[in-house]
Amino acid sequence: MTVAFYMDEHVHKAISEGLRRRGVDVLTVQDDDRRNTPDDILLDRAMELGRVMFSQDRDLLIEAQRRQVEGIPFAGVIYAHQLLVTIGICVRDLELIAKATDLEDYTNQVEYLPL
Repeated sequence: MTVAFYMDEHVHKAISEGLRRRGVDVLTVQDDDRRNTPDDILLDRAMELGRVMFSQDRDLLIEAQRRQVEGIPFAGVIYAHQLLVTIGICVRDLELIAKATDLEDYTNQVEYLPL
């Protein structure tokens, strides 16, 4: 059981670094040279890579919800509000997700932190 993450460019760097220190597979949009890429393309890219998208961007959340309504597949989105969920809680919850669940658990789903 493992989930790998694709981190949106709006995610605080400390979240990605904290997860990497805990052995979680993280690829950032910046690492993937996809800065300023439209949300629909990022969701397609996450699916292509077999990674769940983590975002703190409401616009990406809206795109994921549109896909649910229209039946357009995506690898899954986990969302945390930037002001309401701390970096520590994001790291804790995402580590748990990464180590205790599978990609299939999130396919075409939107989940919210905190757990």
